[in-house]
Amino acid sequence: MNFVFTVCDNAAREVCPVWPGQPITAHWGVPDPAAVAGSPAQIERAFLDAFVVLDRRIGLFLSLPLWSLDKLSLKKEIDRIGRQ
Repeated sequence: MNFVFTVCDNAAREVCPVWPGQPITAHWGVPDPAAVAGSPAQIERAFLDAFVVLDRRIGLFLSLPLWSLDKLSLKKEIDRIGRQ
């Protein structure tokens, strides 16, 4: 593995396991849509919101020039994406 992303806000303060190969890790937290209580429309909206945020972040990640960034620069960019 080259990259590991955690997305659950509940996991943000947990210690991540040691991954083989020392991948770059980042936390891209989003509220857990499965934890939403409410009407079917509110629950659907929570899942849509999570999808939109993660889709945007994945798109930004895929647009990074991976071949031209050193590991430290790449880590900074990935962390920056997670704050958007």
